[in-house]
Amino acid sequence: MTEMTSAHKDKLMRDLNVVIADAEELLRMTANQAGEGAADLRGRIQARMQQAKSELANLQHAAVVKAQAAGHAADEFVHENPWKSIGAAAGIGLVVGLLIGRR
Repeated sequence: MTEMTSAHKDKLMRDLNVVIADAEELLRMTANQAGEGAADLRGRIQARMQQAKSELANLQHAAVVKAQAAGHAADEFVHENPWKSIGAAAGIGLVVGLLIGRR
């Protein structure tokens, strides 16, 4: 998973949490509204929000599992190829040092 995709997924999860919180607040505010249609609508909305929360939790769990797998893969690579890892880190450090030195 690329950094950009991860950032978009994190933003989407935050946005979904905000939407769910706003919908719950709306339901609380309209809880005393009369009418069978309103009660039925509130029930359907609550059911859909519970489903959305469940799916959001599943997405978050999947993201954590993927991040852990990527961490384990990086750890294995470093242990199997220590000199390549040191060389890559030194190269990245050199480039960052040059960029900082220009400013």
